[in-house]
Amino acid sequence: MEKPTLVILAAGMGSRYGGLKQIDTVGNNGESIIDFSIYDAKEAGFEKVVLIIRKEHEEAFRKCLTDKVSKHMEVEFAYQDMYDIPEGIKVPEGREKPWGTTHALLACRNIVKGPFAICNADDFYGKDAYRVIYNYLKNEISDDNYGMVGYLCNNTLTDNGTVTRGVCENTDGYLSKIVEVQKIARKDGKPVYEDNGEWKELDPNTLVSMNFWGFTPKIFEECEVLFKDFIGEAVKENPMKCEHVIPTAIGTLVKENKCKVKMLSSKDEWFGVTYKEDKPSVVAKIQKMKDDGIYPFDLWK
Repeated sequence: MEKPTLVILAAGMGSRYGGLKQIDTVGNNGESIIDFSIYDAKEAGFEKVVLIIRKEHEEAFRKCLTDKVSKHMEVEFAYQDMYDIPEGIKVPEGREKPWGTTHALLACRNIVKGPFAICNADDFYGKDAYRVIYNYLKNEISDDNYGMVGYLCNNTLTDNGTVTRGVCENTDGYLSKIVEVQKIARKDGKPVYEDNGEWKELDPNTLVSMNFWGFTPKIFEECEVLFKDFIGEAVKENPMKCEHVIPTAIGTLVKENKCKVKMLSSKDEWFGVTYKEDKPSVVAKIQKMKDDGIYPFDLWK
């Protein structure tokens, strides 16, 4: 079996953040969160990373990230192209928004040939998460048994706005249901979400998906079918903003008994940059980890 690959979703537009947050600097030596993700993945055993980006951002990624990383890890780009859609579907005039993370995942269907982990570019998952997913990919994964690293909902929120999370239910350690819940916020120290104008409470210990999955290439053929079924009607109903996301795809596959997903967990803290206002906290946390010797000053020396 081929060695596990790390795939990073880095094609988002950063509309809430106000810029290309995937390579925005958060470390005191010019690092972005992706630098730390790839560094942690390399320590865990990964030897190759595939970055899913928009073609027009390639030069920026090379300059800020891959020119230095490629000396230590094999790096390949995959491009999320808005026009890479099923025959007979026309891209609505004026649309700029990508088709979501399910579509982004399909961008590497001709590149990744073995087991792989996939995660977000703007989320800091921690060293333990990469060790956990690497060991699962190497020792347990199969075509009908995938994996997911989950985090406690209350530990994944920002004080600067609302977020979207894949809220999970599990049975005997396996994912039994996942629902993409939008507009989750923290109020009075507890997670709440907006439902038809009413704020409802969420259990703070509910496990949520932060888009850190372990798959085999079989997921590509499964997601191609799901995306094709989705896009025909979605373009008619919401031409400018419709999108299909990985948690929705996995929720459908689990419901149809087409796969099982083992719920993995990490002892590390998650943090990320959904909004510009999140950045100072992220910078401070990373600086402390450097001060504590968890990371060297120069990751790619």
